[in-house]
Amino acid sequence: MRLPENYDDHSGMSPAVVMTIVAVTFFVAAILVIVLILNHEGNRQPSAPQQESSPVILESETVDDLVSESGLRPGDLDFWDMYPPEEPEEEPVETEPPKETVESDPSTDGRHTLVEKADGTQEWVLISPYLPKNDYDFTKLVCQSDRMKYYENGVQVSYEGIDVSEVQDYIDFAAVRKSGIDFVMLRVGARGYGSGQLILDDYFADNLKRATDAGLDVGVYFFSQAVTRQEAVEEANMVIENLGDYGITYPVAYDMERISTDSARTDSLSKSERTDLAKAFLETIENAGYKTLLYGNKEWLIEQIDMSKLTSYDVWLSQSADIPDYPYQFTMWQYNRSATVDGVSGPVNLNISFVDYSEK
Repeated sequence: MRLPENYDDHSGMSPAVVMTIVAVTFFVAAILVIVLILNHEGNRQPSAPQQESSPVILESETVDDLVSESGLRPGDLDFWDMYPPEEPEEEPVETEPPKETVESDPSTDGRHTLVEKADGTQEWVLISPYLPKNDYDFTKLVCQSDRMKYYENGVQVSYEGIDVSEVQDYIDFAAVRKSGIDFVMLRVGARGYGSGQLILDDYFADNLKRATDAGLDVGVYFFSQAVTRQEAVEEANMVIENLGDYGITYPVAYDMERISTDSARTDSLSKSERTDLAKAFLETIENAGYKTLLYGNKEWLIEQIDMSKLTSYDVWLSQSADIPDYPYQFTMWQYNRSATVDGVSGPVNLNISFVDYSEK
């Protein structure tokens, strides 16, 4: 610093000394300013660094390895999956509402058969695929003078019959034979549906002799009310004993049916029990060397016994109708329960046999 020329030094110090003091003062002041500035900077709080996303760490490999030696490409690295490409929104596809399931009509689907129960109600029952079906062509069934006849190739292949008991009283079997009847089924006897007692038909012995003498083929039946296997065998043995030496040509039939006008000892039997009783009777008859038949109406054969356990036995169907609708196999059909036949004083049941049992 240069002092003015008119500076009056009253201190007695020389100008050189004064200049030195001033320079030192300025130097010290500069040092103090620098120290204050540095101290102020050291006390300032550092601002928070901006948060960055964490880098993807690749295990067991260095960045240098990836760059220099790896065959990986950008598309091979996992972190690209962090940013899936945006997919375009799909437009909703219009779908048709589900179609309502149409239930088949059991009356036309061919898989059901109508059963009329004892109380008058009706039910469509599924036809079992495991039971043998009848294969009759009922367009070949002809009703002539109230008699059913079955033809094949213009030739009658069926046989006409009646079934009778003491209810018909005395019968002129010669007149019956002359009227065109081929066979007759005679009742041997019955078991009381209340008492359980075995009863021999009053006309059986006489009917058996005179029907045979008239040249009719003869079969027999027994009305059962057995409730045990022992009773069923007892009934079969009664039939065998009363046939004696007569060589009947048509089968022995087992007939168990409902008592519609009263309660019966068989009412509480189960389907399985009724089936076992029928089998016990028919086995006993068969073992004695006779042909067998199982008699019953449609409801009985379908609902009351298990036909899958009785398929080895022929069926005698009872159904008053122009055409039978029992779907399973049968060989004889009782189609009229109030017919008129020469030689019989009252109404009688008419039957058609599709089998010539005299030749079987």
